[in-house]
Amino acid sequence: MRAGRPSPSGAGKPGKPGSTRAKPANAAEAVADWTDGRVGLYALSKANIRKIFPDHWSFMLGEIALYTFVVIILTGVWLTLFFVPSMGETTYTGSYRPLDGIRMSEAYASTLDISFDIRGGLLIRQIHHWAAIVFVASMLVHMMRIFFTGAFRKPRELNWLIGAGLLILGMFDGFMGYSLPDDLLSGTGIRFMEGAVLSVPIIGTYIAFFLFGGQFPGTVIVPRLFTVHILLIPGIMLGLLVAHLILVFYHKHTHWAGPGKTEQNVVGMPLMPIYMAKAGGFFFLVFGIVSAMAAIATVNPIWLYGPYRPDQVSTDAQPDWYMGFSEGLVRIMPGWEISLWGHTLVLGVFIPLIIFPLILCIIWGYPFFESWVTADKREHHLLDRPRNAPVRTGVGAAWISLYLILLAGGGNDLLATSLHLSINAITNVVRVAFFVLPVIVYVVTKRWCLGLQRRDREKVLHGRESGIIRRLPHGEFIEVHTPLDQADLYTLTAHHQPDPYEPEPEVDENGVRRKVGRMERWRTNFSQGYFGKYGQIRKPTAAEHEEISSGHGHH
Repeated sequence: MRAGRPSPSGAGKPGKPGSTRAKPANAAEAVADWTDGRVGLYALSKANIRKIFPDHWSFMLGEIALYTFVVIILTGVWLTLFFVPSMGETTYTGSYRPLDGIRMSEAYASTLDISFDIRGGLLIRQIHHWAAIVFVASMLVHMMRIFFTGAFRKPRELNWLIGAGLLILGMFDGFMGYSLPDDLLSGTGIRFMEGAVLSVPIIGTYIAFFLFGGQFPGTVIVPRLFTVHILLIPGIMLGLLVAHLILVFYHKHTHWAGPGKTEQNVVGMPLMPIYMAKAGGFFFLVFGIVSAMAAIATVNPIWLYGPYRPDQVSTDAQPDWYMGFSEGLVRIMPGWEISLWGHTLVLGVFIPLIIFPLILCIIWGYPFFESWVTADKREHHLLDRPRNAPVRTGVGAAWISLYLILLAGGGNDLLATSLHLSINAITNVVRVAFFVLPVIVYVVTKRWCLGLQRRDREKVLHGRESGIIRRLPHGEFIEVHTPLDQADLYTLTAHHQPDPYEPEPEVDENGVRRKVGRMERWRTNFSQGYFGKYGQIRKPTAAEHEEISSGHGHH
């Protein structure tokens, strides 16, 4: 029995005859025993401290997002000590001589002071900004890894939605963050936001009025963005992050198929001490790399842009990359307008404002669409190889191509000046590619996956090509194939291939025709596309493998 713990029978309670509780050796042990008796930390840690976590490089993407979020919080707290979130005007008298004597907002002046007059301020600003960029990038890549491997399936649908919420909150919080300094670039971004809000019919003007406290730019937008940026959104994100980690811990980590790995059995390393030691070292590695990026590559040099003026705009005004696709939607949209009952509806901005969330919802709502098509209610803890889900992989690749082409559209002016091309030609190409490119990428990716499935099937049936050419007695030349070992055979055939959805017969046994709904027909057609003749290559059965292996060898 563990010293200092009561016996299971309860005989060890203090004050009762037969008590076996040992007297604490020191004050620290007494405090530990007192705390354990009220919150049960010993039993909780004993049950979970040896929880197994699989080890694979792709799982580090989520850890990068977690660690950069910690870096953002640490550097953000430091920056709030010196930043002045005020639109009040002041005259700059700091160390940056080119702006000496220039009228500007207190927000911009305090940002210049952080950059030039506070020891280490510029480095902290750069670390904060680079960490935000890496944070959103790692979250997006992490979600794509989850998407392509099918890790969003039951029971992890809620975690998928939490991840989507974290990503969109991170994007908007980043937008608010680089809008705070009130320089010419950030002011242009806020002006862009005001135009998008004003394009909303009926309520757009009211939203803009309450957001800016009157006529643009007003005097309250920076303080309000500052409050939302440092309190509201980070608080929500912190709560979602805790919920995400709890669900990961509760559901256990997904893992790749392989020898000894099943839906119920996880092969990996224990949480303590191995996994936690590696995770701690990886945190400092991420922190160090982000710091090195901040020290070497300057991002958002606000002193070059100057203070915001409504009548000016930077020629290379670009948002951070994760908001670039939204600007691309506006830039490639024709400037359509409709006048109704004395009001003008600016479709050139309002339609992109509607399409912006739809592009995100397509990828975020896909897991539920796949669950409906497949009618799969089983729990999944084994990851799919992307090639074994051709339709899903094609959809994900098409979405990425759409994202990238819109990102190019958001920087059409930079592409035109850098490549010496016509900006109108680039815009027209992006307009056409918006509709054509995702279809082409989907078809090519799906065919690619089917080709890889055929190669895996041949490898399972005939083995690997050895490069050895042998001449048979009757003169035929063949290449000798090396049979796969049992571990490789299991890895290549462990994935589940369900049959297409079969609806109930339209005519029952009594000859009565059943009404078939439109949704059921769609479900049948989609299921055929997923699991039918053109949706996947059937993996070889054990009987086929045994027949070929024992019949004429691996030739």
